[in-house]
Amino acid sequence: MTKSTTLAGRTVLVSGGSRGIGLAIALRAARAGANLALPAKTAEPHPKLEGTVFTAAEAVEAAGGRALPIVGDVRADADVERAIASTVDAFGGIDVVINNASAIDLTPTPGVSMKRYDLLQDINTRGTFLLSKTALPHLEKSANPHILTLSPPLNLHPRWAGAHLAYTLSKYGMSLCTLGLADELADRGIAANSLWPRTTIATAAIRNLLGGEAAEARARTPEIMADAAHAILTRDSRTCTGNFFTDEEVLREEGMADLSGYRLAEREEDLDLDFFLPDAPLP
Repeated sequence: MTKSTTLAGRTVLVSGGSRGIGLAIALRAARAGANLALPAKTAEPHPKLEGTVFTAAEAVEAAGGRALPIVGDVRADADVERAIASTVDAFGGIDVVINNASAIDLTPTPGVSMKRYDLLQDINTRGTFLLSKTALPHLEKSANPHILTLSPPLNLHPRWAGAHLAYTLSKYGMSLCTLGLADELADRGIAANSLWPRTTIATAAIRNLLGGEAAEARARTPEIMADAAHAILTRDSRTCTGNFFTDEEVLREEGMADLSGYRLAEREEDLDLDFFLPDAPLP
């Protein structure tokens, strides 16, 4: 598989990169010498969520990258346009867009308010479309441009729609962005891929929404997603596009047979599988 040389000196924009998987991906790119643009909403500390866009920027620079913290909302056209313009002003261009910002709500249909439905759609599907679209003129100028979206494979088994329709629609909307952009942009050499964890990942969503410390103990660390993302982003954008990767799949393609270093669970069989996978149980 063709590789580009490195992320060193390249500019990576990560939406919602102030914590969790987004921050782990940013730190992995920083260790490779990348420039990181970090548009995120969290300017002030949150009582239940660690980190702000400014602490994330400090961590990126400590890891060896250059950081641009940008306070903004991926739902707002003006904020996204400003984030893109600020990134180009600071670093001279954009090589990678990572659509990481996402909201989760597993409420069944009767209990979902339309305000909450709109939030899911606006952050997940619309935010992915808007950020990708706005960055395109700059990605076209890159030698190895990538759009990487953290969204699942398009599993049309009805159980996933039936379990939490509003959330499923919004996440599959992100994945449809990958499907459509990969085809639309193929002749321009801009890659569009999705990446999804094979197992649950120890993030604030697991701790606060999906079972607390007990669920976290059956998860992997965000670094598995960071290493998988790095592997994808250093592949040739003209030959690596239109894929719905899982983190395990990517790392095994890279020759990594032992993934135990990412595991918080005592045994591999104790890990919880993530949503939307064919063999995963319903939450």
